[in-house]
Amino acid sequence: MYRQMTIAALCVAFFAGADWTGFRGPDGTGISDDTGLPATWSASENIVWKTPLPGFGASSPITLGDKIFLTAYSGYGLDQEEPGEQGKLVLHALCLDRATGKVVWDKTTAPQLPETEYNGGRVSLHGYASATPVTDGEAVYFFFGKSGLFKYSLDGELLWQVSVGTEVDKHRWGTGASPILYQDLIIVNASAESQSIRALRKSDGGEVWRVDGIVDSWSTPLVVTTADGGQELVVVERLQVLGLDPFTGTKLWFCSKPSDYVCPSVIASDGVAYVINSRFKAMLLAIRTGGRGDVTNSHVLWTRNWTTRVSTPILFEGHLYAIDQSGAATCINTETGEEVFSERMDISGAGDKI
Repeated sequence: MYRQMTIAALCVAFFAGADWTGFRGPDGTGISDDTGLPATWSASENIVWKTPLPGFGASSPITLGDKIFLTAYSGYGLDQEEPGEQGKLVLHALCLDRATGKVVWDKTTAPQLPETEYNGGRVSLHGYASATPVTDGEAVYFFFGKSGLFKYSLDGELLWQVSVGTEVDKHRWGTGASPILYQDLIIVNASAESQSIRALRKSDGGEVWRVDGIVDSWSTPLVVTTADGGQELVVVERLQVLGLDPFTGTKLWFCSKPSDYVCPSVIASDGVAYVINSRFKAMLLAIRTGGRGDVTNSHVLWTRNWTTRVSTPILFEGHLYAIDQSGAATCINTETGEEVFSERMDISGAGDKI
């Protein structure tokens, strides 16, 4: 059965706040400096407007001035029991008016087929529009996995489109990582599409560097400032954490600790990166950045047998806060790795995914 999808604006968040320009915000922390945001909302409480969307999507909305950007997909994979025909799948890059919710433009594209089957693997949990867009204030970038990376003007003109691989990942989970911006580059974790991470020029989509061998990673990378003021791109894949030069892709260091697929994104503060692998050998690691070569025995500050599976924690005032896949809310001290608390959340009223 088809369920109409909507986007809703909370009464303060989209109107009084600063721009939210990419996945987990402009700096990748997931933390906003805005105050006075509503702590509760419902279908009738603290909602300014609601707008129907053309289909489903698991990306986060981003904001820039009076505009909201997000993604959706339609035509296929809207119903678990009757997914339909892949040939009817349509990908949507959307711009909405921030004040009214009105759709300003909806740019559609046909996908690169074959896509991951909707009833095969975990793609049915999130679909085909999962990567959050990112903007530099001059253009907006949308990533649709094997269908490519798209650059649009703020008025909806397609400026370029680039493929970063067309493979179907062996787990059949589809695309999950979001693109990030660094200087004049846009960086994409294309593990699911080509077992690689790539940096492209924002101007024309040309490839600047590429690192292969990025396996089983649905994690969004992060540029981390080291203790001495340097900057490193921290990438997590199945068997290692990598510190790369964000300008060249040169491998600066690696840590051979993870041992399973990776979904949570990198978190960092004060030169320490926190990474989580996802399943059988669950592990949270604190790694001091700035090393060189193999840092497995020299820069790992602590490890903990714990995982969120998919979600990325928030780091605030020396503590990691997260809700894992089972619905447990956990707080961990970043100095020691010790658990402060863990409590089961009441998710009985969660309804559809948010």
